[in-house]
Amino acid sequence: MCRGGRRWLAILVPGYFNFSCLRFARTWSGRRGPMAETLSTGADAASGLTAPAQQNGDAGGEVRDEWPPGCPEPAGPGVELAPGDGKQTTGNQEQAPAAALGSSKRKKRRGTTGERVVPPPKKRRAGVSFGDEHFAETSYYFEGGLRKVRPYYFDFRTYCKGRWVGHSLMHVFSTEFRAHPLAYYEAAVRAGRLRLNEEPVQDLSVVLKDNDFLRNTVHRHEPPVTAEPVRLLAENEDMVVVDKPSSIPVHPCGRFRHNTVIFILGKEHQLKELHPLHRLDRLTSGVLMFAKTAAVSERIHEQVRDRQLEKEYVCRVEGEFPAEDVTCKEPILVVSYKVGVCRVDARGKPCETVFQRLSYNGQSSVVRCRPLTGRTHQIRVHLQFLGHPILNDPIYNSVAWGPSRGRGGHIPKTDEELLRDLVAEHQAKQSLDVLNLCEGDLSSGLTASTAPSSELGQDRLEDLAASAPKMDGVAEAAPQDLDTMTLASGNAAETDVENQEIDPLCPECRLVRQDPSPKDLVMFLHALCYKGPGFEYFSPMPTWAQDDWQDD
Repeated sequence: MCRGGRRWLAILVPGYFNFSCLRFARTWSGRRGPMAETLSTGADAASGLTAPAQQNGDAGGEVRDEWPPGCPEPAGPGVELAPGDGKQTTGNQEQAPAAALGSSKRKKRRGTTGERVVPPPKKRRAGVSFGDEHFAETSYYFEGGLRKVRPYYFDFRTYCKGRWVGHSLMHVFSTEFRAHPLAYYEAAVRAGRLRLNEEPVQDLSVVLKDNDFLRNTVHRHEPPVTAEPVRLLAENEDMVVVDKPSSIPVHPCGRFRHNTVIFILGKEHQLKELHPLHRLDRLTSGVLMFAKTAAVSERIHEQVRDRQLEKEYVCRVEGEFPAEDVTCKEPILVVSYKVGVCRVDARGKPCETVFQRLSYNGQSSVVRCRPLTGRTHQIRVHLQFLGHPILNDPIYNSVAWGPSRGRGGHIPKTDEELLRDLVAEHQAKQSLDVLNLCEGDLSSGLTASTAPSSELGQDRLEDLAASAPKMDGVAEAAPQDLDTMTLASGNAAETDVENQEIDPLCPECRLVRQDPSPKDLVMFLHALCYKGPGFEYFSPMPTWAQDDWQDD
């Protein structure tokens, strides 16, 4: 990857963390302001946890880093890579400085017989919006109260990271890309799924060089989300405001791409080139605002920095919340950006939330929340500390925190033990998506868990490679002739959608996952109101916040 690995845009395979998602989100919103997400779910490093690009826990309101750990998202439109390109743009094309250097190096290398030549980076395409070609990658269908995405082929792309230079592809796959066994990548090579500088990789022993551009065609599956529609609350020449259902991420992240608010608005409402002004956690519902232009996005972010934006949330918590208003000023520390877990800690960032009880039904309370700062999971962590966690919070109301479930900041285990227990709990429930994790993360050093169930033996993968559809010009080969594949015309993007749903090399195609119930996809936290200079937007009170509501 160009210059110490700072200029790569996406990832090569699912289950690997990267910083590109954070850069993408920031450029998407038109700037690198304080509303940009912290790193948790999409800025990932396969070999361990990565440091945030933003101060510990900073976020816009009860927002969560919507880049799920372990399953990062490739570059979107406008930040898609041209061969050799290593940076993103926000509208103004910027020639990568390595281009000139690469050209110079290339001239020097031409005289070296037999040495592999790496093309210099090319200009990036301007713009940051998703377009019709992205929306057409696949389609939705609805089943059992869920919105589902038909599986589809997708290219994950990356530039060679600095630490990969001088190492073979085999070494990189075996040490960093551990979501699948090495035999999977060997089969992917035989199936023509892996390309280096847009040329099919013939041997994983090839040694990587600076500016090398890798592309891996994968069969992509997305988790289901609620079938509730994304309702428009307001639209004018400057902004679009929607009522986001619980379980739907704001923008592409981790395993989610089409099952996101950005894609649903583009595909179903023809609303494109939107700039998210803030990001609700995937399980949080309510008011979500988008700017239609970068200028409006910049103006709103200025208001955020000047503390002119006010937010109100409503939630249902365990027990009888105090009748008087409660202000919590406990500092919050991010325990893990990869898993997306925080806790109260003196070393954390200062924050403040004001709580007001609205009703109590004898078992649980409805509470209005006003976050005066914007740390990651601020409302949820403060409620846990107060001993009244959100009734169905899958993270902060978990037995993994110990008998007191984190009340008063009492957690009788180390951070490592806490993370291990949280992951084990959700792995048993087949709900790792709640933690923005993939099964591949469990074999990449996060926990001591055993290798994922999707791993296959070498012999089986060789058989599957023979029958797998060949991508980007590599024709199918007979099983007995895997090493002598011939080139033919064709492109994965042109594959008919109906023929994409089953892929013989795809581990997900062989897994049987139980669908969540729509009820399981709802957390009782709702963004009720956002207001600032010249605007005020409300969403309806959810049914679970009614005074007489009772849990089933």
